[in-house]
Amino acid sequence: MILGGVFAFLLLLVLCVIFYIIWFLPDITVRADLKAESTPERIERGKYLANHVMVCIDCHSTRDWSKFSGPMVPGTEGKGGEIFDQKMGFPGSYQSPNITPFHLKDWTDAEIYRALTSGVSKDGHPLFPIMPYPSYGTLNTEDIFSVITYIRSLPSIENTPARSNPTFPMNVVLHLIPAKANPQVRPATTDTLGYGEYLARASGCVECHTPAEHGQIVKVLAFSGGREFQMPDGSLLISSNLTPDEESGIGNWTKEAFIFRFKSYDLATFNPPLLKKGEMQTIMPWTMYAGMDTIDLVAMYKYLHNLAPVKNTVSKVKPVF
Repeated sequence: MILGGVFAFLLLLVLCVIFYIIWFLPDITVRADLKAESTPERIERGKYLANHVMVCIDCHSTRDWSKFSGPMVPGTEGKGGEIFDQKMGFPGSYQSPNITPFHLKDWTDAEIYRALTSGVSKDGHPLFPIMPYPSYGTLNTEDIFSVITYIRSLPSIENTPARSNPTFPMNVVLHLIPAKANPQVRPATTDTLGYGEYLARASGCVECHTPAEHGQIVKVLAFSGGREFQMPDGSLLISSNLTPDEESGIGNWTKEAFIFRFKSYDLATFNPPLLKKGEMQTIMPWTMYAGMDTIDLVAMYKYLHNLAPVKNTVSKVKPVF
C-alpha cells in the first residue's frame, strides 16, 4: 500500500514536471527593441554569410541529389522543405521552414532574431538544433541583422513545409535546449585564431564533424568526425576528422591544400557531375562553401590546426566531407 502510494506520487510528480516543461518552456521573450534596418551593406554581408559561411540557403532550399554535393536548385532559394529524419539519425522528422517573405512577412525582426539565436519560433515552440542556433546565439548581432535583412530581400516563394515532428523523449527535451542569445564581438581578421574560431562557429562545422547520440553531438569528441548520415539513395556517409591528428585527421594538410579543396568546387569553374548508382555522394555543400573568402578559409584552417588532435579513423566508408 505504502509503496503504491509512493509510486503514484512520483509518477504524478514526473507528469507535473513534463507538463511544466512542455507548456511553459522555453521562456525566452522577444526583444521588441530589436530592429534590423535594411541597408545595401547589410544585405551584401548577409548574402555572403547565408550562402557561403552559415549556408542558411543550403538547408532552406531544394538540393539536387542526382549531382555531386547536391547543389542547390536555382529558383528554390529559401523555400524550405528539406527533410532531416530518422534515416539520417535524427530523433524524429524535421523539415526546414520557408524563410522567404512568403512565410516571414508577419514576423518581426526580433522574432526572426530569437529564432536564429535562441531556437524559438514565432509561436513559441522550440526548434530542433539542426540549425545550430546555440552557435548562432554567440555571433555578433550585426552579422545576425545582416542575415535577417538578406533573407527578407529574397523573392517570395509560396511553399508551406510540414511541421517538424520530434519523437519521445526529444519532444520533451527539445523545450530545454533554447537559451538566451549571448552575442559576442566579431574578432578582427588580424586575430587569426579568434576569427577562425568565430567562422567555425558560424559555419556549424562541429555539428556535422562530431559523433552524435540521439541527434545531439558528443562535445568531448568535437571535430573528430564519425557522424553518420544516410543519403536519400540509402548509402551511408561518415564525416571526416577535422582535428590536426596526422594519421586520421588533417594534420598533414597544408594551408594551400585546404584552400584548394574548397575553391575547386566553385561553380564558376566546376560543373557538379551526375552520379551513377553506387558512386560516392556527400552532404557537404561544397559549391556554397567554395564562395568563402580566402582570408576566411585561412583563418579556419589555422583554427582547426590549433585544436587538440584526436585520433579517430573513419573506416566504414571513405569520407568525402
